[in-house]
Amino acid sequence: MAYQQIDLTPRARQTLLAEAIASVEKELGLPEAFPPEVLADAERAVAEQSLPLKDLTGVAFVTIDPPGSTDLDQAVQIERDGDGYTVRYAIADVPSFVVEGGPLDAETLRRGQTLYLPDRRIPLHPEIISEQAGSLLPGQRRSAYVWTFALDAAGAVVATELERAVVESREQLDYASAQAAIDAGGAPDTLQLLREVGLRRIALEHERGGASLRLPQQEVEVDDAGDYRLVARAPLPVEDWNAQISLLTGMEAARIMLEGGVGILRTLPAPDGHGERQFRLQTSTLGHEWRRDVHYGDFLRSLDVSDPRQMALMYAATSLFRGADYTPFDGEPPAETVQAAIAAPYAHTTAPLRRLVDRFVLVVCEHLGRGVPVPDGIRAALPLLPGAMRASNQISGRLERAALDAVEAALLHGRVGERFEGVVVDGPTPEQAGKARNSGRLPYGTIQITEPSISARLEGHVEVGAAVTVELVRADIVEHTVLFRVVDGRS
Repeated sequence: MAYQQIDLTPRARQTLLAEAIASVEKELGLPEAFPPEVLADAERAVAEQSLPLKDLTGVAFVTIDPPGSTDLDQAVQIERDGDGYTVRYAIADVPSFVVEGGPLDAETLRRGQTLYLPDRRIPLHPEIISEQAGSLLPGQRRSAYVWTFALDAAGAVVATELERAVVESREQLDYASAQAAIDAGGAPDTLQLLREVGLRRIALEHERGGASLRLPQQEVEVDDAGDYRLVARAPLPVEDWNAQISLLTGMEAARIMLEGGVGILRTLPAPDGHGERQFRLQTSTLGHEWRRDVHYGDFLRSLDVSDPRQMALMYAATSLFRGADYTPFDGEPPAETVQAAIAAPYAHTTAPLRRLVDRFVLVVCEHLGRGVPVPDGIRAALPLLPGAMRASNQISGRLERAALDAVEAALLHGRVGERFEGVVVDGPTPEQAGKARNSGRLPYGTIQITEPSISARLEGHVEVGAAVTVELVRADIVEHTVLFRVVDGRS
């Protein structure tokens, strides 16, 4: 059946899109405004916060975040130490604002994490904490959990300390400005050394068999007039170097908790046999074979996402990263301790303003580091965290996909019948394709359109990695649905 659509003015399309996103919020049951008792609890906590005695405001910390960020969780400072390095990583002191069993504690357990919509965020904590008193804004004295790592010349950890201290960030940078400063050669020492340390940590990741996905990021932006647009960009090198500091911190947090016998890990099983065999078959089919003597982390780093077939493989590699979970323990360590993509035990600990579990990891690690008992309330909460995080992760994923689909439908509205060029990045298994044909339906895959940069559902069975011409057959803003049909396939 042909899909019929009504021509819309730009203003009508904008209104319909806003209504569609609002309906997604309602459908998912997203948190609304904070209850009065939670806001009162947050205001009291800010007013009564006691700053640590340790003063590290003389350390030249900087923050590096996406442009426009106001919920700043981390600040970094790096200096040379002989042949090695000293890395200091300040993390927002969210625990100092939360009373165990209080209204804010209960509300954050319900929310799990900050949720992001195209035009706003639904924060984990009230703004008085997340964007003001708790955020590591430049020129402001803030309480923080400060990790200090001594690294050798290869970037490996020699010693780790964790303490609460008062810090003051010198500058708020975004990724683009940080990358430009580094490339120009005149960046402050911390940025220049961030590149050095980041590259050394990437080399260590290679040695231990770690892996990371480097997919182009598709983001929704809203301009001053309220118009939505999609922006696709490849991650900058500085984002990888910065992420290595966060990974380093999470790995050390996991080590401390495992040695201390209490905590919560972020775990991920190794790829199962079926998923690995399927992916190896795809790599062979697309002409970039994954050899048996090459670890999958090295293979992924070898892919050139500017090549359509290799980009399709990078998308397909997400099948190797399934099954991530949170694993609490108190006493004996769990049977599974490793995050397979990182190839080491790992814990979330660097984003407490935006993610619930990080607050608990900070408290556990700080107590273990001082050799004092972890509070009973923290221990009792650990088994509750996996369920809260799973639920919020599921909502976050559905929200991101639905909002992206609605924006894509709005951008394509009025273009039904037009043809586009793209690359097939995902498709049905042979079993799924057979079932679809037996029921008289066409199988579905995923197409990445070149211009505009849109990833959407594709009707018809085409080999993954094939460059194809497709026709837009549906762009429904209300149902946030986009559908293409293959016109011409050529591998």
